[in-house]
Amino acid sequence: MRTKWIAAAVALACVGSAQADTAAKTADDPRIAAILDSLGKVRTVESVAFSPDGKHLAWAVKTNGKPVVEVADADGRNAHRITASKGCSEISVAWAPDSRHLAFLSDCAGKAPGVEEGKQNDINVVDIAGKAAPQRLTHLTGYIDGLEWRPDGKALAFLYVPNATRRASATAAAKVQTGEVGVEGIEIQQVAMVEATGGAVTTLTPAGLHVYEFSFAPDSRRLAYVAAEPPGDNNWWVAKLYVQPAAPTAKPVTVVDTSTLTGPLKDLQMAVPRFSPDGSRIAFIGGLMSDQGSTGGDIWTVSSNGGAAPVDVTPGITTTPAWITWTGADELLVSEAAAGASRVSRYALSANGDASASTVFEVPMTIGDGRLSMSVSLTADANKAVFTASSYDKPFEVHVANLDGKAAPVSVTSFNAGLKPSWGKAESITWKNEGHDVQGWLLYPANYNPKKHYGMIVSIHGGPAAAVTPRWPGAGYGGAPLSALGYFVFMPNPRGSYGQGEAFVQANRKDFGYGDLRDVLAGVDSIEKTHPVDDKRLGLTGWSYGGFMTMFAVTQTHRFSAAVAGAGISNWQSYYGQNLIDQWMKPYFGASVYDDPGVYAKSSAINFIKEVRTPTLIVVGERDAETPAPQSFEFWHALRAQNVPTSLVVYPGEGHGFARDASRRDVLARALAWFDRYLPANGK
Repeated sequence: MRTKWIAAAVALACVGSAQADTAAKTADDPRIAAILDSLGKVRTVESVAFSPDGKHLAWAVKTNGKPVVEVADADGRNAHRITASKGCSEISVAWAPDSRHLAFLSDCAGKAPGVEEGKQNDINVVDIAGKAAPQRLTHLTGYIDGLEWRPDGKALAFLYVPNATRRASATAAAKVQTGEVGVEGIEIQQVAMVEATGGAVTTLTPAGLHVYEFSFAPDSRRLAYVAAEPPGDNNWWVAKLYVQPAAPTAKPVTVVDTSTLTGPLKDLQMAVPRFSPDGSRIAFIGGLMSDQGSTGGDIWTVSSNGGAAPVDVTPGITTTPAWITWTGADELLVSEAAAGASRVSRYALSANGDASASTVFEVPMTIGDGRLSMSVSLTADANKAVFTASSYDKPFEVHVANLDGKAAPVSVTSFNAGLKPSWGKAESITWKNEGHDVQGWLLYPANYNPKKHYGMIVSIHGGPAAAVTPRWPGAGYGGAPLSALGYFVFMPNPRGSYGQGEAFVQANRKDFGYGDLRDVLAGVDSIEKTHPVDDKRLGLTGWSYGGFMTMFAVTQTHRFSAAVAGAGISNWQSYYGQNLIDQWMKPYFGASVYDDPGVYAKSSAINFIKEVRTPTLIVVGERDAETPAPQSFEFWHALRAQNVPTSLVVYPGEGHGFARDASRRDVLARALAWFDRYLPANGK
């Protein structure tokens, strides 16, 4: 479950004088303004790619508020822009196999009819060895993503939603639910293709399948993709793996349908399908995943012709693979979450179907090249990789790694060299609970003095199938700003999280809010034994699943003195009929709410509402399809009935992931003010 200024966030209710001046306080507090200003200065790198010959890098870096494409030598030197555009966004860099032509998306052409979010992106290609301006290949009217060269270099393929009204993602703001719901206005994402010299765009995949991601066979003749019948927002959790010829009107063959399997992959999710070098096999990530794009599981292989059950080649591993690519006939390069860190490993496949791993490098950072979760861009010989990386003390830069396992990645840019954190240092915390090895990250207060005692805010991540890894914060809500105001901030990865193996990910099935909350509280206990934390000044927050955990936790314990619940779920029974992504729930709860209402009631905060004493701020997007606003209304209404201090703020036009900078900044400002009132960092 997981941009411009809006006129105002709609404050729907406040209880008592304690909440009445919250909005004014956020505007007047100079500390908050300073934090927001510093967070807005970072130059993010939207995407980065290595040329196949290893001689050049390309990236799209935020410049004067917009990402623009630059090309540099392999060591990051001699970086220069390849366009002269002004005020446009340039994203999604992709090198052709010839290492000379670079494709990217640009919105310089203007706004497409009907598209709500930003201007229309089109494919552009530039010859970096020539002097000609980039050539615009397409004239699209819709949403485009996943740009990729066909291996033969003669065409580019991409995910395309013609005449789209929104980004193709469940986290985007939902369409207004009017007309015949579930029938009218369905938007379908397909794989489309255009020749490298331009021309008409052709659609490759059937109109009746919504495609989430795809890849070509090495010979360019076939396509593998994960797809489901529409609506696309809801059905990714029941998607199948298909293979078809890479041509229009070709018929797909179902290679894996997890609903028909027996064993550990039954009814679970698949992502990142990749053909082996000879095209005979497909490797993919399979496991329990709560959100498309937040990928994690075991590595599976299957015949590309179908007809056989997939094989788990990594059973029992204690990491979580997120991205894979073949680097040899029986070798995979894998990016994986490893107990709160990012690791890149080589997995050698044996004849008996098992895989053995050797670590290439591991960093306490968040890595990626802008395509998929933890993806990296390789040279053709797979000897080097490039990606962006950041941590709590190092802002975003482009990093290059030699993949011989002999040296750590090195930064080759200095986009953010002048930025220093205004928050405290980060420390990895590990503890044991109920037989589980658990890990989390602790941010110290800014200007930490070991002789003082501090309040601590526990921030629980969304998902639940996700993980906290160190990264430089954006200009929105998160742990770093809370640390900057003088709090310890604890960000645990309890059971249900990535990073400790698939069994750990599945350990909270049919148990939301119980075992994972015990893991969190055990982590708090562990920290209090070794750090100067005042147990009387504990706060709690989270977004999405973390919002649920916040709502549920305050019904189970009085240990927290203040809480901020973002996009939470208060009643799993009513939620089942309100949200637009109910397919994700059966793998976690074991049945629909109509077949087993008790398992949903067990984890519903609303059923324990009379136990709440904690002042709670609640925030949500008006058009959130993943955790609809009525869930926040229900919790707020119940807290008011119990005379618990509360405030509900609904953000107009926003979905599950807020698109507008102003909305994200406003949430941060309100949350900081809320904690400062009920959980003063210095005991005021």
